[in-house]
Amino acid sequence: MNNAYCYETKIGKIIIVENGSAITRLYFGEVIPKDVNVIETPLLERVILEFREYLCGKRKVFDFPLAPQGTEFQQKVWKALKEIPYGKTYSYKDVAISIGNEKACRAVGMANNKNPILIFIPCHRVIGATGNLVGYAGGLEVKKTLLAMEQEN
Repeated sequence: MNNAYCYETKIGKIIIVENGSAITRLYFGEVIPKDVNVIETPLLERVILEFREYLCGKRKVFDFPLAPQGTEFQQKVWKALKEIPYGKTYSYKDVAISIGNEKACRAVGMANNKNPILIFIPCHRVIGATGNLVGYAGGLEVKKTLLAMEQEN
């Protein structure tokens, strides 16, 4: 059974979900899925501590296990997203090139859109080819805030 807890953060309320050994989802807002236990586990306590350190500019890399569920292609894209350095941005084409398929820009965008563990798999670091900020599940203001915070630190 999955466990989840809702936290108030500098960027609003988030819900973190874990499966007993790894983080499986991150949601913005305060509506906790019905199929989880609402309990703050030691893993969730560790994750929120690291997340708050990140938001204060004291942490650049997260040190806890992730277990996103997705297709083989999505997994490949999400792995590439985790390789984008803190404070840097890549275009969808840059990510496509990094996975060995330069023409997969749209597919990379779709995989980015399906990322179940926002921030920890840093899809906010992916921008449009022209440098424009494009879609983000947490909203463009949150994306802008995260990128500005990373670039300041």
